[in-house]
Amino acid sequence: MSRRGESVGSSSQGTSRGQSVVADRGVHRTTCGYCNCGSSTRISHGLSADRVSVDDYQDLLDRGWRRSGKFLYKPEMERTCCPPYTIRLKVDAFVPTKEQKRVQRRIQRYMDGTNDGLRTVPDRQKENNIKSRKSSSSITSIFKTAEMPQISASSKVSANSVNSKTPEVDITAKSISSKIDVALKACVESGELPADTDFPLTTVKGVIAGMKKKLKGVARDVEYTSSISFQIAASLRRKQVPENIKSAFDVSLDVKGHKEISEQLSPMVIAEKLASKLEISGLSGFLVQACNGHLNFMSVSVSKDSMQSFRCENFPVMECDLPSPRKTGGDCKRDKDFDDNKSFQHHEKHKLEIRMKRSTFDPEEFALYKKYQITVHNDRPEEVRESSYKRFLVETPLVFVPPGNDNSAPPCGFGSFHQQYLIDGRLVAVGVVDILPRCLSSKYMFWDPDLAFLSLGKYSALEEIKWVQAAQKHCPTLQYYYLGYYIHSCPKMRYKAAYNPSELLCAVHYEWTPFQLAKPVLDKAAYLCFCDVCGHAEPILSPSNDEMHDSYGQDDHEMEDNLELRDGELHEFQSSGGSDHSMGVENGVEAPAVDFDTEDIGGVLIQWNGLRFRFKDLKASGIMGRRSIDLLTGHLQKYIKVVGTELSERIAYCLD
Repeated sequence: MSRRGESVGSSSQGTSRGQSVVADRGVHRTTCGYCNCGSSTRISHGLSADRVSVDDYQDLLDRGWRRSGKFLYKPEMERTCCPPYTIRLKVDAFVPTKEQKRVQRRIQRYMDGTNDGLRTVPDRQKENNIKSRKSSSSITSIFKTAEMPQISASSKVSANSVNSKTPEVDITAKSISSKIDVALKACVESGELPADTDFPLTTVKGVIAGMKKKLKGVARDVEYTSSISFQIAASLRRKQVPENIKSAFDVSLDVKGHKEISEQLSPMVIAEKLASKLEISGLSGFLVQACNGHLNFMSVSVSKDSMQSFRCENFPVMECDLPSPRKTGGDCKRDKDFDDNKSFQHHEKHKLEIRMKRSTFDPEEFALYKKYQITVHNDRPEEVRESSYKRFLVETPLVFVPPGNDNSAPPCGFGSFHQQYLIDGRLVAVGVVDILPRCLSSKYMFWDPDLAFLSLGKYSALEEIKWVQAAQKHCPTLQYYYLGYYIHSCPKMRYKAAYNPSELLCAVHYEWTPFQLAKPVLDKAAYLCFCDVCGHAEPILSPSNDEMHDSYGQDDHEMEDNLELRDGELHEFQSSGGSDHSMGVENGVEAPAVDFDTEDIGGVLIQWNGLRFRFKDLKASGIMGRRSIDLLTGHLQKYIKVVGTELSERIAYCLD
C-alpha cells in the first residue's frame, strides 16, 4: 500500500500546480432567491476547500460547479427548484449587439469629455428626490418643473461659447425640456397618462448639420429633437395599466389587454399628445412636429410650403413659443466646430485605468462594496461586514500559478483576481474573477452608484471578454468567458444569452450545447438532458446578435442590477454547526444511501491523518472499522457522482 500515494492520481499538470484537498459537506438545502417560494427548495452538494489547483477547478466548472469564497457547490439539477446551467461564450466568435456597442460609446464619450444626454450625479440625485416624494405627494410633485430661464439675446448659443474654455449650457434646449415636462404633467392631469408611473427625465438634443443630411421625411430646419415618447412608452409597458387609463381608451384587458394598451400608448401616440399640449402651453419662435414618435422643433422662419413637403402623415405641425437661438440671415457664417459639436455639452476629459490584481483585502474596495450594497441592494449598514466580504469575495482556495515563458499562462498568471476600474485615479468598479487554463470565470461585480448612468456592469463584462481575447496571444488555451449560471425561468438572467454565441452545459453528459438549440428544450421543461433532445433536433438558424438583444435584453437599470452578480450566489452558503471530522460529514446534512453498484470508488484519493491512500488500499488495510468503511462508502459513491471518476482520483478527499 502506498502511504503517501505518491500524490497518486494527480496529473503532471495538477502536481506542478498544487494538490487539491477538499472536505465533503454533503447536500445542503437553502431557500431560493429566484422563485421565492419560502421553503428550502434549493438543493446543492457542497465541498469546503483549503487548496484547489486551477486545473482541477477548471474541470469542476465543466461539471457544473462554482465557488463562493472557499466553498464549492454544485446544484442537484434533478431536485432543485430552479435548475441553473453553466453558461459560457467562446470569445473569438463574439460580436457585440447594438446595445453593447452603445455602452462602449457611452464610456468613450464620458472619457472624451462630451456628454450626450447622460445623467450626471446631480441628475441622479434629482431623480431620487422625485421618487422619494412620489409616495407621499400628488402627481404635481412628480413633474416639478424648474423655473423657466430668462432668454435674451445674450443667452443664445454661439460658436464662441461652445469653443470657450468655460462652456455654457444650451439654455434653449433646457427651456424646451422644461416645457415638455409641463406638457407631460398636463397629460397626466387630464387622465391621458397614468399618474403612478415613474417617468424618465426629459432630454432634448440639438441636431447637428451632418445629421440633417441623413434625415428622411423630416424638415432640414429641425433645430432640436427629443425621443422622450419612446422612454415614456417603455415605462408604461413595464407597469400595470390602471383602471382610469383602461376606461379612457375603452380597451378591455382580456388576454391581449396589455398588448392593446401598449398599442394605444405607442411612442407615436404619446408624441402627438405631447405636441398638442405644447401648442396649448405656448412657446414662440418654434414649430413642433410629432414625427414617428419623435418631437422635432423647427425655426418658424421655414416657409409653410417648405414645411408641407416634409410633413409626416397624420402628424400635425404646431407653432410653439420660444425664440430661435440662431440667426437666419444669409450673411450668418457659423464656425465649423459649432456645427460638428452642437449636440454635445463639453466637460472635463477623464482617464480610465483598468488593473488586474491578485485577490487580497483592499480597504478602498470594501468601502466601495459597502456603498454599493447599501445603495443598490438596500442592505442595512450593519449588515455589510468586513468579515463576510473577505469570506466571500477575497478568500480563495485556488493555488496561484505565476506566469512563465512557455505560453502556458497569461502575464498575470492563473488564480483569483480583482479587476479594478479607476477613473481619474478614483476606484469606481471592481470585478471579481477567476483566471483558469481555459477561461476567465466572472463571479461578482460592484460599482459606484454615483456613476450608474455609465452602465459599468455591462461595460465590465465587455472588458472581461476583451481581456480573454488579448490574453490568448500569451496563453492560447484561454478561449472562453464563463458568466456563471443561467436560469431559464428567471427573466432577469436572460441577459446572459445576449452575449452571443453562448453555450449551456448539459447537466447529464457534461457536454456543451449551443444556446439556440437548448432554448426550445428549456421552453418545455426546466430540466432535461440537452444531448438526448438536441441531438435529434433539426438545426436552428441562429438569429442575429441584435435579435438576441431584442429577445433577452433589458433596459440599462434592470440589467445593471443583475449583471454585477454573475453567479447570484453571494451569502448563500455558510457552513455552520459541528461536524464529524472522521467522516467529513456536517451535522444536519443529508447522508446518501449506500448503493454498491453505482460507481467504482476504489481509486478515490483519501487524505486521513496527514497521509494519502486509495480507498481500496484503505479498505484492505483494516485500520478503519467495518461500520466506518460502510458509511464512508456511501458518501464516496455520492461524491464520485458529482465530481466524476477522474477528478476523484486527483483531488484528495479529506477526512482530517
